[in-house]
Amino acid sequence: MAKGLTVYYDEHADVLYLSRGEPKAAISDEIDEGILLRRDPRTRAVVGLTIIDFRTAFLKHPKPLPLTFQSSSTGNP
Repeated sequence: MAKGLTVYYDEHADVLYLSRGEPKAAISDEIDEGILLRRDPRTRAVVGLTIIDFRTAFLKHPKPLPLTFQSSSTGNP
C-alpha cells in the first residue's frame, strides 16, 4: 500500500488535492463549504481531501479544518 501524502494544486481551477498515497477513485463528503473529504467507496477510509477555491478563498480567509487525525501505525518503521 502506498504511504505518504501526494499534493497537487490545479492553478487553473484553483483546487488543492491532498491524497494519502497515490490518488484513486473515491466518494466525497462536503465537510465544510468548498472542503471535500474523500473516502474509499468500499472501506470508507479517508483517502484524501480536496479544497476548492484554495488560493482565492481559503488562503485569504484561513479556517481550521474540522478533522481529527489518528495514527494507524503498527509500530513498524
